[in-house]
Amino acid sequence: MQFDFESDTPLYLQVAEEISEGIFNGSYREGAQIPSTTEISKAYKINPATILKGMNQLVDEDLIEKKRGVGMFVMAGAQEKILNKRKEKFITQGLTRFLGEARKLNISQEQLIQLIEKGEMK
Repeated sequence: MQFDFESDTPLYLQVAEEISEGIFNGSYREGAQIPSTTEISKAYKINPATILKGMNQLVDEDLIEKKRGVGMFVMAGAQEKILNKRKEKFITQGLTRFLGEARKLNISQEQLIQLIEKGEMK
């Protein structure tokens, strides 16, 4: 995990994003226990309440679940939910912006398809 203490992004959101990324990339598999608030707090010198706020966001998104007295665990289907959320974000933000810029530059649909097929999009 990495946290940017100078970032405009609140730490609790960074915590949620780091854990979410771990679920997405397979570091935390479905059913696996994630590090405790205390472990993360001590390792990165972040207030435990901040860590808990980030984790609670993931609980609200049904990505992790609390097991009282045991810890937090990755829920079944969490990786798929993150994948779908990222696809939606890519389409609504990245791709929309990309296509808008292509229109401004008069790049045709055929040219875009050719570039994508050649893998020359940089």
